[in-house]
Amino acid sequence: MKLNVGILGATGAVGQKFVRLLEGHPWFEVTAVAASERSAGKPYRQAAHWIESTPIPDAVGELTVETCEPGLDCDLVFSGLDSSVAGPIEKAFADAGYPVISNAKNHRMDDDVPLLIPEVNPEHIALIERQQRPSGGFIVTNPNCATVGLTMALKPLQDAFGIEAVHVTTMQALSGAGYPGVASLDAVANVIPYIGGEEDKLETEPLRILAPLSREGDAGTPSVSSLAFPISAQCNRVPVIEGHMECVSVKLSGSPSIEHVQETIKRFTGPDEVSVLPSSPEYCVVVDEADSAPQPRRDVHRGAGMTASIGRIRPCPLFDVRFVVLSHNTVRGAAGGAILNAELLASRGLLPHRTAG
Repeated sequence: MKLNVGILGATGAVGQKFVRLLEGHPWFEVTAVAASERSAGKPYRQAAHWIESTPIPDAVGELTVETCEPGLDCDLVFSGLDSSVAGPIEKAFADAGYPVISNAKNHRMDDDVPLLIPEVNPEHIALIERQQRPSGGFIVTNPNCATVGLTMALKPLQDAFGIEAVHVTTMQALSGAGYPGVASLDAVANVIPYIGGEEDKLETEPLRILAPLSREGDAGTPSVSSLAFPISAQCNRVPVIEGHMECVSVKLSGSPSIEHVQETIKRFTGPDEVSVLPSSPEYCVVVDEADSAPQPRRDVHRGAGMTASIGRIRPCPLFDVRFVVLSHNTVRGAAGGAILNAELLASRGLLPHRTAG
């Protein structure tokens, strides 16, 4: 029997991506959609300004939009809420007993909330134990959309060699700004060298995700302390629709050869428990040796948008190695990543049925 899911912020860009990616999902079925009061009471088909490339699924289109308050008839909720409102709403749902799988930034750095990329740090799920809600509800988050690709590229390097410093310059797609997003006169034939709050996320989130889980005291309380190597980030908005590209330089312990680095990245795979999940791609990272790869137009949809493409691995005159990584910002970096998180939770028995449907 499928789990019934609700989507918070269902009429927004991320909410719509959840709706599209969940159509026909083998484990999850959308049974509730919630948004702001101005949308509540309307059929979803009428309330949503649909921007996805495929039609609204018929079953979801006929659902009545509800307000973002506990009481939704579902087993768990995906949150595509804007960060301006997400924090207290997500907490209210968790307090009421709902598992909340969030794409918003508000709770990412909370000590008791997993900031999760299943191939990278599935052990961080144990942090749920610290949330201790009598209702059984909890919050799990996925990272910032640019953090995901960067961290998937850094994970094998940290494990094999140890990282001492990172510099990253991003070229981020317009869809990362939501809809309607960046004004056309700012976006067309232009680059905007500022995305509010983005550089801070890129400089802090990977350090938490890559850190090991530890257990403290007699009770074995789980905790994660961020790693200490510096990350310097510069973030730019560019006139590309989908796909965040990042130019990365990394200083590694021991100064391994480029060949060793390339083979290490090529061999990287997630744990077996992740590779069998419905949304898991065949390869979570792909190394492309073509001189001009990766490119958003050609490569962003690899693995149905769940694969990070890495290219131009070569020596760095300042650090040890440099490369380019491309990831799909609204699939792997948003709704698709959150769905994969939920699949991992479900496979571990952490998403029980709350409803009779």
